[in-house]
Formats: sequence, C-alpha cells, structure tokens
Amino acid sequence: METKQFKAESKRLLDMMIHSIYTHREIFLRELISNASDAIDKIYYKALTDDSLTFEKDDYYIKVEADKDHRLLKISDTGIGMAKEELESHLGTIAKSGSLAFKTENELKDGYDIIGQFGVGFYSAFMVADVVTVISKAHGSEEAFKWESKGAEGYTIVPTEKAAAGTEIILTIKENTEDENFDEFLEEYRLKAIIKKYSDFIRYPIKMNVTKSRLKAGSENEYEEYKEEQTINSMVPIWRKNKSELSAEDYNHFYQEKHYGFDKPLKHIHISVDGAIRYNAILYIPEKMPFDYYSPEYEKGLELYSSGVLIMNKCADLLPDYFSFVKGMVDSEDLSLNISREMLQHDRQLKLIAKNINKKIKSELQGLLKNERDQYIQFYQSFGRQLKYGVYSDFGAHKEELQDLLMFYSSKEKKLVTLEEYVSRMPEDQKYIYYATGESNERIEKLPQTEIIADKGYEILYFTDDIDEFAIRMLMSYKEKEFKSVSSGDLGIDSDDSQGNDATSEEEHKDLFEQMKSILADKVKDVRASKRLKTHPVCLTTDGAVSIEMEKVLNAMPNNQNVKADKILEINVHHDVFQALTEALSTDKEKLALYTTLLYNQSLLIEGLPIEDPVEFTNNICKVMV
Repeated sequence: METKQFKAESKRLLDMMIHSIYTHREIFLRELISNASDAIDKIYYKALTDDSLTFEKDDYYIKVEADKDHRLLKISDTGIGMAKEELESHLGTIAKSGSLAFKTENELKDGYDIIGQFGVGFYSAFMVADVVTVISKAHGSEEAFKWESKGAEGYTIVPTEKAAAGTEIILTIKENTEDENFDEFLEEYRLKAIIKKYSDFIRYPIKMNVTKSRLKAGSENEYEEYKEEQTINSMVPIWRKNKSELSAEDYNHFYQEKHYGFDKPLKHIHISVDGAIRYNAILYIPEKMPFDYYSPEYEKGLELYSSGVLIMNKCADLLPDYFSFVKGMVDSEDLSLNISREMLQHDRQLKLIAKNINKKIKSELQGLLKNERDQYIQFYQSFGRQLKYGVYSDFGAHKEELQDLLMFYSSKEKKLVTLEEYVSRMPEDQKYIYYATGESNERIEKLPQTEIIADKGYEILYFTDDIDEFAIRMLMSYKEKEFKSVSSGDLGIDSDDSQGNDATSEEEHKDLFEQMKSILADKVKDVRASKRLKTHPVCLTTDGAVSIEMEKVLNAMPNNQNVKADKILEINVHHDVFQALTEALSTDKEKLALYTTLLYNQSLLIEGLPIEDPVEFTNNICKVMV
C-alpha cells in the first residue's frame, strides 16, 4: 500500500495548520461537525435541483461517539460523501476546500449556506489525534474508500466497505503528556459541552449515546447504567425565529441558558437585518451590574456566530466601551473570516454591523428613558457611570451621542433629571447650567457655595460620582449653555449691593486679607471678600482648570501626581466672625493667626478635604474655648 505525500508545499505547512493557526484544541470538534453539516447541505441542494432525490430532514444527522477503551473518537454524517477522487483532492491538498468550490459553483437558496471555506479545518484533528481515518461513500456510488494519515508523513487511500452514503471520521486520540490532557476529548460531559458551545445551532441533529441510570429490574435500590441516544444541539436558534413567535420568557430563558448574567435582563433587543449585509442579533441590557464589571477580569463583547457556528466568544469590536454592559450575540453569513475561523479580519462588514448595533442600543435606551422612565432610572443607577466615562473618553469624541442619556440629581426636583429637562426650565436671566460636587446629595445640599444660587431660584445639578465633573468639563456646554461649578470664581450672577457684595469690601479690608494670605502661606492662592456667602462665615472656591473635587479624585489614583487646585479662601464680611477678624488685626496678631488657621481648616472640612494637622486643629479649638 503506497503512502502518498500531501500536495502542499512542505511538511511545514501542515505543521503550521496543526500548531499555529488554532489557539484552542477543542476547536477541532467544531471544524469536523461544520464539515459534516456542509456534507448534508450539499444533499439538500441537490434535492432542490434533482427531482429523483427527496430530502427528508429526519434522515440526516451527525453522530459523535467516543470509545475510551480504544481511545477512539468518531464523527459521522449522513451527507453527500466523497468519492476516491474527492478524498484525494480535498484531503490530500491542504487548504483546498470542497465546500468553497461547491459554494462558488452554485448559488445557494432558501438561506442555506456552506460553512467551510478554507479547507484547513479538517487538519485541526491532528492537534488531538495521532491517526486520522476517513471512511466515505459518495451519494449514488457503490464504492467506499478509506483515507488515513498520521500527519505530515503523508496518507493512504484504499477501498473499504460502507453500507450507506456519508462520511465517518475516526480519530485515534493522543496519549496524555505532562502538559496536555487529551483524555478530555473522550469524556462524554466534555464532548457535550464543546458541542453546546460551538455547534449548538448547527441545523441538523448532533446525536450522542448518553449515559443514564435506572433502577435494576426487580430491585428497589440498585441502579444500572445504560446508553440512550440523545440530540445534543438546539438546532433552531432563537434569533432565526420571528419575533411574533417569541415571548418575554423565551428571551429570558435564552439569557439564562447562555449564562449572560445571574439577573433578569431589563430589556431585550431582537435585530434582523437583510440588506447590504445580513445579520441577526439578540442583545440584552442587564438589570444589575456584574460584580466584576470594573475589574480587569471583565471582558466586553458579544458572541459572534457565522451561519450558526460560534466563531468568537467575546467579540469586543462589536461594542463601544460605553456600551460594554450589553450582552448577547450576532450571527451573520457575510463575515470575512480568516483561515482559522477563530478570528475576524477587521473589515467593512464587521464595522457596519457594529455601527448599526450601536445605533440600535442608543435608540432603545432613549425609548426606555421616554416611555419607561422608572426602568431607565434602574438601568442608569447600574450603568450611568459607564455612559459618563463614554463622554469623557477618547477626548470627548462620543459626547454628542451620549449627552441626552445622562441624568443628574436636581436640587429642585429632588430626583434624577436629564440635561434637556434642566435647560427647558431655566429662567431667561440664568446664564449657566450650575452644578455642585460632593460625596452625597445631603452634603452638597449644605455647601455654603450653593446659597446665592439657591437664593436666585436657580436649579443645581448634584455631582456625586468621581467621573461627573470630568465628563461635564469635556462636554463643556449643552444647547449653548455652559456648565458652571458653584465653586467657580465668577458665577455670572450680579452682586446684591444690599448685602455689600461689591468691590468696596475688597478694597476696604485689603490689609486684613493680605495678612490672612500671608499666614496661610502657599495653602491658598488668595483670600477675598465673598460675593456668594449669606449665612456661612467661610468657604473655599477655585481659580483655574482643576477643581477641589478633581484634586481629590486625581490624588486618590495609584499614580498620585500630587495635583493641587488653586484655592481661594472666601470670607463673609457680614458674618459676626468677620468682626472678630478685624478686631484681631488691630489688637492681637497671634489671635488673627489662630482665627485664620481655624477658618481655613473649617473650609477644608466643609469640602471633605483632610486637615493637615488634626492635633493642631483640636488644640486651636481649645485655645478659643479657654
């Protein structure tokens, strides 16, 4: 019996196919099942054009059988089979695909598509097998042949016996090594798991003899094992059914079955597109944030299928980062796969699908906000921060796309409101969209800086997330209205002369403010008479791009750059405390230093900033009390 050499350029090519192209050994089963599905598809196509051939779907299936004792794994099909010349041509020439030739010669109808295109998937079997044997009988032929190979050394083809048309692939599974466990590919539970993962939606039944147990005849407590043939795959994927056929329970069941989350989805999106590029998708907006969402372990992405075969478990390119919470899958027949069918070429089709999905997710969220506000607020409480990150990231490239999905707590409404709602209520004389930052709504409500704005009757948005101010600084404005922090130097509000908030107070007490600034040294940029305080004695404001809240966030990061905001200490010249300051200036410089330091530390506490020397602070309080 003559051993024939492969017609590829060298043994190195086959070696590359086995060891380099595929990243997961379990892929071999997906490839062989896909080839078996192709073989049945070809019978189906012939039935469309040959009146003498009938296609009864129940007669066509794929079977997977494991023989642990002899280390054999068999994948068989009732498809079109191969003649000797086809075995020679398709299996003897690496990277020559019979499926691709069939697909090229024939225009397929009724939505059937040939999965295999590259002709290398078959050779993935050598990743797990020492010997690969193929027994095949072509449809309409009386002869059967056996193709066998141990890898790069070549192959043999000899006549054999086979009752019906179709193909059997028999793998002699490798022995275990120190690094590799090949026994797993003979284990029933593992084979079932691989089939469910990659080939669950192959359109033909994938059968296995599954081990079960039952009571022994005549026994009340003794059990015996037996084999029962079962269909492992679902066959008809939910995304290929009409939406009218499906209930909310069906979508929820699919969510749980695919382990997209332990919660119930808040919203499902079923997409069917049949245009320049064809694809189906089922997307889910989860109810709750995954426990690892903001950890390095979290992977974004959608499951990606090509004609029902899983190609990628997490295709990150289908989702922008700001929608990384979305779960689900996409199936398309039009993707340009690379040779291993594990990765994608970053081509126009994928980008177009991603763009359409992005639009659809945004549209659904807008609909949720408009029509089911309570559900949107539930979603926003889980994932609103991610939308804000989206506004801030990529130098604000997506800010206009996301701005209408943002919500913030309102000082007036006492609930979350959108930017559009805020602007629609602004009085004519209000120049800015005002916001205040802090650890909680309760703390922000007590900030001295909010007094004059609240007195004017203007609404204030409360920022309690560390990303909030960064996102708003990137947004800059909304509907031509700029954002303004209540701690900004200029609030754009005309001073109230009856309160004395004008330049006269500043000039009149210039010496006092200079002395206080000198006492605080480099801790503040300036000390000024406040134009915003009404009942509080003191507060901190900022001058420059970095706010106090930004300082806190940046300095809490691992790569702390010791960023400092340019702080201004503002004094309420109409508060009783100010009288004590003016008296101390003329009578007791030591007391002035004590009062100045106390007021500065008081302003730090109001802002939630740490006091530099707590012991000194408590001692100073004692001095005042004594």
